[in-house]
Amino acid sequence: MSQFNNKVIIITGGANGIGKSTAELFLSRGGTVICWDINEAQGAALLEEHKGADLEFQKVNVTDRNSVSEAVDKVIAKHGKIDVLINNAGITKDATLKKMTPEQWQQVIDVNLTGVFNCTQLVSAHMVEAGSGAILNAASVVGLYGNFGQTNYVATKSGVIGMTKVWARELGRKGIRVNAVAPGFIATEMVTTIPEKVIQDLEGKTPLGCLGHPEDIAMAYAFLASDDAKFITGTTLSVDGGLVM
Repeated sequence: MSQFNNKVIIITGGANGIGKSTAELFLSRGGTVICWDINEAQGAALLEEHKGADLEFQKVNVTDRNSVSEAVDKVIAKHGKIDVLINNAGITKDATLKKMTPEQWQQVIDVNLTGVFNCTQLVSAHMVEAGSGAILNAASVVGLYGNFGQTNYVATKSGVIGMTKVWARELGRKGIRVNAVAPGFIATEMVTTIPEKVIQDLEGKTPLGCLGHPEDIAMAYAFLASDDAKFITGTTLSVDGGLVM
């Protein structure tokens, strides 16, 4: 499938988990994929796994505006454009309100909210010049209904949903679509550390009776980035097995 032939796609947090699956899907559909991540070892492993593919890795700290700016400049210098930005990078530092430290609060805000702002502001300037582009943000179902022990994470994901709507309004007439994907419980590497009983509880809360897979989120990103979604902007697509209805 050549759905993304001649398209340049940036994926933050692209070296593992949902980001890696997304990179692989866009590669399989003809895209030129550039993964931004702070983990150089995982980035090198990704490149090794896909030798010969139209895949690049840049070590980028999304919380560092200079790091993002330099990475954007390199992409533009080499490719001349950016067609799709997927703001996938994110972290968790969970604790109850009573126990959450200011450091835990700020670390999550910096990556999940400020990082998305940094990448979108700097990349969208080039999309505006080109008159086209698609920006996709990683939200979460917890940003829609909250979650115990995740004040910081929920605040960022609710914020991402809000920013998505604002940017869709501001950038729509510039030819740029902005949407978000809100994953439910997804079987990523983190799940291997969760007790089986907890996993069963999570599955029990999901109407489809199972966890999702990273590929499920990648497929949602691919749809929203494609011409099939050319009249969709400002939306948050829940990919959660029916968890939030």
